[in-house]
Amino acid sequence: MATTHHTRMLIIGSGPAGLSAAIYGARAGMQPIVVQGLQPGGQLTITTDVENYPGFRDVIQGPWLMEEMQAQAEHVGTRMMWDIISGLDLSSRPFRLTGDSGDVFEAETLVIATGAQARWLGLDSEQALQGKGVSACATCDGFFYRGKKVVVIGGGNTAVEEALYLTNHSPDVTLIHRRDSLRAERILQERLFAHPNITVLWNKEVDRFVGSGTPEVLTGLDLRDTVTGDISHIATDGAFVAIGHKPATEVFVGHLPMDDDGYLIVEKGSTKTAVPGVFAAGDVTDKIYRQAVTAAGMGCMAALDAEKFLAEADFASKASAAA
Repeated sequence: MATTHHTRMLIIGSGPAGLSAAIYGARAGMQPIVVQGLQPGGQLTITTDVENYPGFRDVIQGPWLMEEMQAQAEHVGTRMMWDIISGLDLSSRPFRLTGDSGDVFEAETLVIATGAQARWLGLDSEQALQGKGVSACATCDGFFYRGKKVVVIGGGNTAVEEALYLTNHSPDVTLIHRRDSLRAERILQERLFAHPNITVLWNKEVDRFVGSGTPEVLTGLDLRDTVTGDISHIATDGAFVAIGHKPATEVFVGHLPMDDDGYLIVEKGSTKTAVPGVFAAGDVTDKIYRQAVTAAGMGCMAALDAEKFLAEADFASKASAAA
């Protein structure tokens, strides 16, 4: 039987942004509810080694980190719900959202932390070697390839930026692009072409990610020439797929403003969306940094913004009643 849940703060998404918002919201007495969504714990649940999250001198495991964040959120009073939001009405407060389960969530404030997913090539060999030499985040995993040969796949700003970043760790970076020209901004292209440690392979697409050993790890790529169809091979220690990200914002289309790529638009310097009382945090609104620590920071901001919003709304309501 469907149930209606009431809360001062509803959080959609349970990655670093959502759980950080929950921790701060719970400590402020807002008794938040977190709707965990399709991927409870977010992208870190499919990340093995995490070496850049502050507070841990040794490498930690992504799933463990998210389990600890969730446990902390629950410890201070957050309620976790296994559901997916499929409908919403943001026209008035309390906001009314409906889950796939049929349950209804009525919330005085809403924090959207649904994240974004990396776009992948869709090859079986790519999926088999994810976390074993195949990655979609150079700033997350590039450190593990110090002094090794790496490749970047893509031709837009993301691919060029990742290739340039990887030169901080690798003396041999190859950019692989399926066309004969890049889509990246001109200034980025100039920096790429001028860098002595970067080679560009034109008109090539990945036919197969090749691995070997026990456990199996990436050792190279089979490439198909997009003009001739010929197959060639390139040896590499790491491959970074950089063909963009897709924010999880489909359910908010028509309800909240988004940019051309589907990311939620927030007021500069805050997490406020165009709807008062609705806030967005983490990768769902951040296409630049996309790090666990920045997402967590934005989750904190969203909770503080929501707390301030409620305090002002409560004061205005009491003042109106007194008048």
